[in-house]
Amino acid sequence: MKLYYATGACSLSPHIVLNELGSSFDLEKVDLATKKTEHGEDFVAINPKGYVPALMLSDATLLTEGVAIIQYLADQAPDAALVPKAGTVARGILQGHLNYLSAELHKSFGPLFNPNSSDTERAQARKNVLARYDYLETVLAANGDWLLKDRFTVADIYMFVLVNWSAHCEIDLAGHPNIAKHRDRVLARPATQQALKAEGLI
Repeated sequence: MKLYYATGACSLSPHIVLNELGSSFDLEKVDLATKKTEHGEDFVAINPKGYVPALMLSDATLLTEGVAIIQYLADQAPDAALVPKAGTVARGILQGHLNYLSAELHKSFGPLFNPNSSDTERAQARKNVLARYDYLETVLAANGDWLLKDRFTVADIYMFVLVNWSAHCEIDLAGHPNIAKHRDRVLARPATQQALKAEGLI
């Protein structure tokens, strides 16, 4: 397998999942501005969507979209228990969390990474992110350490990656202590540390 990634981008979530599973994989960095890989390939020719993550399987099948990739990876290693079994209520709850993280929280960060955003747009984006944090704070307050209560899953990994953007985007977590503790728990995991080091983030 080969994971196409950009440093610190949402591709960090499948990178951490791969490490959690002890998978054998290659990494190829992508310059999202030039759409070139570190080996000079045209990334758009590899993934017409033009963004990461993208996972090339051994049979040359390309998987795209982070939420799809992390569930696929976890399903290949059921003993690791990073996702509940397909068809269960728990899996439905997990997918609800993943969809919320993707469609609501992840999307809310968009203007904060767009160099053309105005100060007004950035201020509104921060308010939108904090509003999404308000909901996630209540989930963690009710459930404890993880989004699925006592079970660490790919949703916690994805949430960590998004929340980890907060400092870069000048978003203070002081009002969301459960989220801050959740981030620290995922950060402390060896698989997370390994991915951050590989991407040059620590």
